[in-house]
Amino acid sequence: MEERLQKILAKAGIASRRKAEQLILEGRIRINGHVVTGMGSKADPNRDTITCDGHPLVFEEKIYVLLNKPAGYVTTLSDPQGRPMVSDLLADIPLRLFPVGRLDLDTEGALLMTNDGELGNAILHPRYEVNKTYEAEVSGSPSVDKLKRLESGIEIDGVMTRPAVVRLLRRHKGTTLVEITIHEGKKRQVRKMFQAINHRVLHLRRTAYGNLRLGSLPLGKYRVLNQNDLKKIFTRKIPFTIKNILA
Repeated sequence: MEERLQKILAKAGIASRRKAEQLILEGRIRINGHVVTGMGSKADPNRDTITCDGHPLVFEEKIYVLLNKPAGYVTTLSDPQGRPMVSDLLADIPLRLFPVGRLDLDTEGALLMTNDGELGNAILHPRYEVNKTYEAEVSGSPSVDKLKRLESGIEIDGVMTRPAVVRLLRRHKGTTLVEITIHEGKKRQVRKMFQAINHRVLHLRRTAYGNLRLGSLPLGKYRVLNQNDLKKIFTRKIPFTIKNILA
């Protein structure tokens, strides 16, 4: 049965659908030896030979991992600058896992990694509004009014952010620890939100996807997730396309 090429690449764990589109546009995908660059291309994975960079697709067992990313690691699978990569921390897993979303080089905390492009795409899709929770240590002592501005939505890069959930955790010696929950994923969004109220983020850590919390997982370590863990990610609506793995 034919399927859209992006979906096939995601199922094979090559990348999320968004990244798969980029691979297609770059001419890195072939069907039966022919380069395809059209977004509407379809194929039958049971009949056609599909390759990425000359390597045939392999449909592996799906695995889902929660990593406590340390600062100093890039959230990519290759880096021309030779910096440490999050994949280095999963070297004992004999499968190619990609990160779901990203964390900045200097941000720590919860990072989902998987070879299931369908799940990765669902987590990132705005339709399902998957919450991401962070603990931000910021300079100074932001007022209640400033924190309410973050809750209501604030303009960054000319665009208003969606409402956030903000909770003051601690004030201590010129810094403040704030928990903030958002479901958007703009680049450096949390840092820019606090910058917009004139409080610089000194340290940032993601603590949860939905209700899947990092907990006591040590920095630089990971744990393999089960179905109950995955269900905690989607606090509003479980995408139909992945209900089978969450059944």
